[in-house]
Amino acid sequence: MLVPFLIMLREGIEAALIVGIIASYLQQTGRGQWMPAVWIGVFLAAALALLVGGGLELMSAEFPQKQQELFEALIGLVAVVILTSMVFWMRKVARSVKHSLQAALDQALTGSRHQVAALIAMVFFAVAREGLETVFFLLAVFQQSEGPSAPIGALLGLLLAVAIGFAIYSGSMRLNLSLFFRWTGLFILVVAAGILGNSVMALHEAGVWNSLQTVVFDISATLPMDGPTGSVLAGMFGYQDAPTVSTLGAYLIYLVVALVAFFMPHAAPAPVNSSPATHP
Repeated sequence: MLVPFLIMLREGIEAALIVGIIASYLQQTGRGQWMPAVWIGVFLAAALALLVGGGLELMSAEFPQKQQELFEALIGLVAVVILTSMVFWMRKVARSVKHSLQAALDQALTGSRHQVAALIAMVFFAVAREGLETVFFLLAVFQQSEGPSAPIGALLGLLLAVAIGFAIYSGSMRLNLSLFFRWTGLFILVVAAGILGNSVMALHEAGVWNSLQTVVFDISATLPMDGPTGSVLAGMFGYQDAPTVSTLGAYLIYLVVALVAFFMPHAAPAPVNSSPATHP
């Protein structure tokens, strides 16, 4: 439950910040009448995410066992790529995302004859990115989890994200977003390593990957995956009680490379300046 809760919370806050920045800027520049177009873009993005998620889940239910394992592996690999890019993208643009959104908003409202359609499209693509990222991650988690705990965790994370986003927008709550995204980003990289390890195992079970299958160690008698602690660790971090060379190797190589890149100093991009003569 904790993993989908935290991921949904992070992605929900990202989406809420995007919408909040756009809404605040529209109000500050006297263009509050455009807010219905913003909400249309948000709802279209949410509908797309639900359709993609539901379609992929229904499609996988029709597959035979080996094809289901292959589908699970592919979804997991896509989720790892998306999660990793999400963490490093936010790390790179966190300080300039507000200025970038404001500049894109100005361009949508002044550089197009069809202003409503341009604004809807801008909001749609900005929010749909967060939604599709979440869909692939949740599919990977749901396929590796049993029972209703994962969907419940995701729903609770979404509800809390909406509440926090509204509180930030209304000014009643201040959140250290830099610290929040840093720690959740670190957590996501560890989770992604576990998803990668499970995806490699699923590739083996699908008959696609059969190399390096020697078991490194077996602690199933001490900490079994189907026990209370083992199941929690498996659901959160992809724990395996008898990992093979390929699954453990994929886990460790990804985690080391990702953590080194994550903690390396980086240069923040220069903020995009808006023209003061145009916006009071």
